[in-house]
Amino acid sequence: MVKILQQILRWLFMRVENVFNVAFGDKMNPFYHLGTISFWQFWLLVGSGLYLYIFADTGIHNAFNSVERITHNQWWAGGILRSIHRYATDGMILTMLLHLLRHFAYDRYRGFRSFSWLTGVALLWLIYIAGVNGFMLVWDKLAQFVVIATAEWFDVLPLFNGTLIRNFLYLESVNSRLFTLLAFIHIGAPLIVVFIMWIHVQRVPRAHINPPRPIAIAVSLMFLALALVKPIVSQGGEADMSVVPTDIAFDWFELPVLALVYVTDPLRLWYWVLGLTGLLFLTPWLPPKRRGAAHAQATITFHPDRKAVTARFDETLLDAGLRQDIDLPYECRNGGCGVCKCTVLQGKVDPGLYQPSALSAAELAQGKVLMCCASALEDAEIEYQTSTAARSIGEYTAHVVKMEKLTHDVMRVLLGLPPGQQITFKAGQYINILLEDGQRRAFSFANPPYEAEFVELQIRLMPGGRFTTHVFEKMKEGDEIRFEGPIGDFTLRESERPIVFVAGATGFAPVKSMVEDAFRRGLKRPIHLYWGVRSLQDLYLPELPARWAREHDNFHFIPVLSEPLPEDAWSGRTGLVHEAILEDFPELKQYEIYACGSVRMVEAIFPFLKQHGAEDGACFSDAFSVSARSMAFQPRQP
Repeated sequence: MVKILQQILRWLFMRVENVFNVAFGDKMNPFYHLGTISFWQFWLLVGSGLYLYIFADTGIHNAFNSVERITHNQWWAGGILRSIHRYATDGMILTMLLHLLRHFAYDRYRGFRSFSWLTGVALLWLIYIAGVNGFMLVWDKLAQFVVIATAEWFDVLPLFNGTLIRNFLYLESVNSRLFTLLAFIHIGAPLIVVFIMWIHVQRVPRAHINPPRPIAIAVSLMFLALALVKPIVSQGGEADMSVVPTDIAFDWFELPVLALVYVTDPLRLWYWVLGLTGLLFLTPWLPPKRRGAAHAQATITFHPDRKAVTARFDETLLDAGLRQDIDLPYECRNGGCGVCKCTVLQGKVDPGLYQPSALSAAELAQGKVLMCCASALEDAEIEYQTSTAARSIGEYTAHVVKMEKLTHDVMRVLLGLPPGQQITFKAGQYINILLEDGQRRAFSFANPPYEAEFVELQIRLMPGGRFTTHVFEKMKEGDEIRFEGPIGDFTLRESERPIVFVAGATGFAPVKSMVEDAFRRGLKRPIHLYWGVRSLQDLYLPELPARWAREHDNFHFIPVLSEPLPEDAWSGRTGLVHEAILEDFPELKQYEIYACGSVRMVEAIFPFLKQHGAEDGACFSDAFSVSARSMAFQPRQP
């Protein structure tokens, strides 16, 4: 039963994550950052709560009046922060539930991970308790309902035996001590949450507690927008024990249990809540996971470090290595990006569960696994690539040594490094040009790795683009340029499959680097390059791929013009570039496809190609946006 439920949830998560990968890229997929997003929402809760606490009062009548003043007299500050405080609570509960469900679906809650699961369940209940308690502090009609429903629910327990509700039968029964107690709980619960959050990440080596900056900003702006569009206000006026509260906007997200108090036996409801809590705490052992041939501990030897570490039962290769100070490459830690890919040299390893786009079936057959998902079944040796692995991105200062206008809106720029200095990179990677104010502009290496004494960029003029306009109008030979790199994993995979390159406009730059590198390394795999542009004048350097086709039998060049001009006298292929591909390859199942161009182009072509057999694990892209250029968390900009 557990396996079936996991399979259903995993099927749902896989498909939703695929959609988000298309929209945001695998590095910025919110589903890969649910834990850190929950942390960020907690910081928003704490920050907004501290401000509200400054102006809130705990007197019997002052509680409601102070909240009203905060909400309406200073709507631009206190009112917005009150809404953010409430929405962040809802958001944190939602992301924590998704985080919990995702780890259950991917079977990442047992063995070594059970500690994080248990503390996570405790955190979820504490946030619920703090949230329900927060409704009471407002002391409106909804707060009145919450207080009375809570009292009646607790009164069925033998410990209270009906004593709590007596405090709310008459107006004079409620006094300021109640609000002092509520405020104490509302401050104390988050303090406990902070402590358990700290414990929660202790067994996760190098755990992040904040999401990537773009995600944090997006979440904050989302709550700000909600606060402005649908502000949180008090419900039905001040609480009055002589009147039964009606016509209140009930919160079904945080208060469903209290609604059940009046439609089912409260004692039975306790059994259900406690039973569910107990079930969640016992989940890592239901049913017990058999170790089979796996050791309680396995020795993993990492190459090229030649360092052996001990992995605990069910601990991933990545966690085992990081925990014992090996600087391994990783990014999402959720089997979605492929950064932590490695090769199993010896021993048995369970590859675990991951997105097919991060590790193809061909790569798995070659002995490759993702360290963030795989666990050792016995002593094993693995090898990871240090060239793109967990090393700091280098920062360089170069000079413009040559500028050549290839066409009306494309400039070739050669950057020379200081004497004796070279940059080691892989074909298909890119650099970030560093502007004076700290902003970045990303451009791919157009030269192959064996020409590392300089950096060749192919820069297209974008209307209104700050940097590209500077290149075309002000930049001159001898100018100093600062950049960081190399960055990215848009590189040729190791397989025997034929290759289809799809380039749009200056997407030809990384393709040039990869093709020239492939020729240098003697790759004999069939290579087909489809270069799609609008008209003939946009097809810069057409003689270069034409020469490749003459000199290499395995290379084929197909330029495609979408809107050829009459003066072009074009007799070649026309239309959309993916249409040309499908005309030549109705079945793409056995091909690797590398697409580089605008986000619009990549998003447009992949669905069509996949309808004709292109596999998720064999489709790779380097779109000019944050979705594919993520290590610096900066979108590619003009």
